[in-house]
Amino acid sequence: MKNKKFVIWGLIAIVGVFFSFQSRFFEIAKQIEIYNNLFKEINMNYIDEVNPGDLTDKAIKNTLRNLDPYTNFYNEQDVEDARIRREGEYGGIGVMTYYTKKGIILSEIYKGFPADKAGLKPGDAIVEVDGQSLLGLENDQLSQMLKGSPGKEVSIKVVSNNQTKNIKIELDKVVVNPVPFFDMIDEETGYVVLTRFISRKATEEVKKAIETLKERGMTKLVFDLRSNPGGSLFDAINITNLFIPKGERVVDTRGKIRKNSRVYKTSRDPLDTEMPVVVLIDDRSASASEIVSGALQDYDRAVVLGKRSFGKGLVQRYYELTYGTQAKITISKYYTPSGRCIQELDYANRDPKTGKVPKFSDGEVSSFKTKNGRTVYDGGGVTPDVKSNSSDKNEATKSLLKSRAVFNFSNEYLGKLGVIDSLNYRFDEAGFNEFKNFLLSKDTTFVTKEERLFKRAYKAIKNSERIKNEYENLELKLKQEKVKEISKNKDVLIASLEKEIMKNSFYREGMYRHQLHNDEVIKQAVDLLKNANKYNSILKK
Repeated sequence: MKNKKFVIWGLIAIVGVFFSFQSRFFEIAKQIEIYNNLFKEINMNYIDEVNPGDLTDKAIKNTLRNLDPYTNFYNEQDVEDARIRREGEYGGIGVMTYYTKKGIILSEIYKGFPADKAGLKPGDAIVEVDGQSLLGLENDQLSQMLKGSPGKEVSIKVVSNNQTKNIKIELDKVVVNPVPFFDMIDEETGYVVLTRFISRKATEEVKKAIETLKERGMTKLVFDLRSNPGGSLFDAINITNLFIPKGERVVDTRGKIRKNSRVYKTSRDPLDTEMPVVVLIDDRSASASEIVSGALQDYDRAVVLGKRSFGKGLVQRYYELTYGTQAKITISKYYTPSGRCIQELDYANRDPKTGKVPKFSDGEVSSFKTKNGRTVYDGGGVTPDVKSNSSDKNEATKSLLKSRAVFNFSNEYLGKLGVIDSLNYRFDEAGFNEFKNFLLSKDTTFVTKEERLFKRAYKAIKNSERIKNEYENLELKLKQEKVKEISKNKDVLIASLEKEIMKNSFYREGMYRHQLHNDEVIKQAVDLLKNANKYNSILKK
């Protein structure tokens, strides 16, 4: 009798799942049919010509914006761009850029690549490529103008220091090294910086850097993951494996369906399980950076120093679609060895009216234990074992650093400096005062929400000329307020300005070499490594 009841309830459950699946399938098919009919009617009847590809591209991407920022649709060109970002190599001229309606502005020149050999400098503007003016082109069009097969020659028109020159330049294979710099800080302490977890390259380059430094006498390591946005999950596991034994759990992924849930363990013999390590993180260390720092923290294998990390505890996977398109979909959350998920933003509970996404860290967080029994917490990123001495960025400073204000000022300021010392140059108080004046009088890129709303309201007023003086006075006060706010993070901004000046003057390598001897967070890490008792006490319960 019991068996019969069990079978009946089992059949009921199966039937329930079947009808639930059938209902969902019908709803999906229904919505696709509605869109198809709408799309057909627009193409047939809308008064102006529409581009079917653009329309579909925008429709899909706008739909996905309501999920999370990492779930994306890629058209054929997007697929190629994404591949370049993942693999870190492409045919180009070796520059970092940003786009304006006037053309392509060079924000960084990679040493030894075509742009550098052609004498291009940060701040130069490319306004024409192969006879085609770049004026007014969209960003996706501009992004393709300097890419192509290695060996291809392009003619560019460049505006540099208000002078126009025509240059022929040959595209080359540009390979971005995820470990752009490593060196000895002193006789026993090594330094390795990893800027991105590029598939198949990051582990190899980190391993090579550590082995080289060990040959030079390194017995302690500062491993810099600051501003590293992440990348390959497998590189995160393999880099963690450099410091912990084979067969240890590094990360779990847990998804809605079984195949998206998995336990990832180390699979190789480690490089070094004993050497004292300090891992540096900040508020821009995300994803794979958090997997590495979180795992090493959970195993008490390294002291994590800096600021609380970004808090991206989500995993994405690429799916092939038709006609060469792809989707990148968030399929699971990941959990560190202690069992914590460090995801900060709760996209599932986005406010439907305002679009605001709540933070897990604003609610109740759970505690977990490291291998040695230390308490760590989930939600809101990886919390460092030791906070760096620098100030915590306020919202105004975060907004400023996302703008082009630091780059624009540094580029202008360099013109006044002349020759500077590549190792000992320091951006001082006088320079910071000049930066504040620049924000008040010249800059147009760092605009707060309040300034934007105020300007919109002013433009909406009829005969606004009547109150122009009052508007300009209030506008100045708003600027003064934001400058006052960012001045609370003077130490952070002076460091950022100094790095930008060094990078523009001596390439990225020069910036890191200067940072090695002058960065206050690196100095804090070295002091900690030199104090063995303090280092060991942090890692104990």
